[in-house]
Amino acid sequence: VGGLTVANAVAQLLPNEQIIYFGDIAHLPYGDKSPQAIQGYSKKIVDFLLLQNCKAIVIACNTATAVAQKHLSEYLGKDFLLVDVIDPVVTKIAEINVQSVGVIGTKVTTDSCIYPNKIQAQNPSIKVHTKATRSLVPIIEEELHLKKHLLFSILDYYLGDPPMSDVDAMILGCTHYPIIATEVEHYFDGKVQILDTPSIVAQYLKTKLEKQSLLNPDTRNQKHQFYVSDYTPNFETLTELFFEGDVNLKLLSLD
Repeated sequence: VGGLTVANAVAQLLPNEQIIYFGDIAHLPYGDKSPQAIQGYSKKIVDFLLLQNCKAIVIACNTATAVAQKHLSEYLGKDFLLVDVIDPVVTKIAEINVQSVGVIGTKVTTDSCIYPNKIQAQNPSIKVHTKATRSLVPIIEEELHLKKHLLFSILDYYLGDPPMSDVDAMILGCTHYPIIATEVEHYFDGKVQILDTPSIVAQYLKTKLEKQSLLNPDTRNQKHQFYVSDYTPNFETLTELFFEGDVNLKLLSLD
């Protein structure tokens, strides 16, 4: 479900492009898997997307970016357009005036220290505080985030104490989390800048496509394709909500 936030932002910004989406539902959540397993799943997904003649691939997952991006980049070669969801956000942080940044994400993402390392490589003066928020992904997947009292209690559990309660900006370091971005902003009473990762990534992708002259000039409506490694009615419903219409999910096992 998390990747849908990125896919929808790309579809809105680049309406001429066809999206081929692969949701690895069978192996959810990635945040509890080993790096080796995630790398294996990611390579199989990339192989499938290459067979579909994709001109660019977006890793729409912070966890997969943290542990598999380097391997995929080496596998695809430097000339292939591979976009992740971390580097564009790190670049954005460097452009805005902040002294302290919070990052919430899966345990794999936070344990990798990828955000602190990349942010401080650009600006060592920025303090970066990370927090593994393991409960949020299953809550969003099960739509329990719609129970606001439950969601705000969990946000308070994770974000209520310093240093997370004292940051200037917050990176939602999991592509599920933009679904609750409004609630996170409300939790901080609008005093903390919430980075809109899907929009940042979509704009980054557009810029890269423009530079490589890869934008599709055909203005006819593109029919997106959605593949999943396991079918769930809940995922189909959410996909139809994101893309405002009937969606035909195609089942494709990675195994």
